[in-house]
Amino acid sequence: MSNLSPEFALLGLLAEGPSHGYDLHQRLVTDLGHVWHLSQSQAYAILKRLEARGDIKSHTVEQDKLPARQKLQLTSQGRRRFQEWLDGGAASNARSIRLEFLTRLYFAQKNEPEKMADIYIAQFDQVQASIQRLTDLLAHLPPEQEYNRLSLDLRLRQIHLICKWLDEIKTKFQIEVPA
Repeated sequence: MSNLSPEFALLGLLAEGPSHGYDLHQRLVTDLGHVWHLSQSQAYAILKRLEARGDIKSHTVEQDKLPARQKLQLTSQGRRRFQEWLDGGAASNARSIRLEFLTRLYFAQKNEPEKMADIYIAQFDQVQASIQRLTDLLAHLPPEQEYNRLSLDLRLRQIHLICKWLDEIKTKFQIEVPA
């Protein structure tokens, strides 16, 4: 699966403790619903894939006068995959930043606040590298390539806006960045 899949958000929620599929979906909607737009059926399908892959396991919990429910929990493989993703690299496009960076920051803040600075710095460095790359491309683009120039200019403006947004995040969460 791609890093731009909500599977890592579901693994992260299960890293906090065993849960039922419905409860996981509700927590995802409540805490990250504007980051990940995920229907309940999509959540269940992802959970089934995660179980088939061996990242989670389930067991049936009987209930008085109610149907049995499946309780899900993370396996050691699933915990390792989630941790590798949490510690992984950053991308510089707006969609990856909205989905992956925000989800990483969310789980770091909840479970490993000491990692917030590393996640932030990796993302900020990636954005700065993207600004430099786009600036260089734009500088070497022939003037007659008007539409390519407009496209690069738009991408550069977007990434500058993201850079300002990252500065606001640094302030909001009081992330210390070495000079």
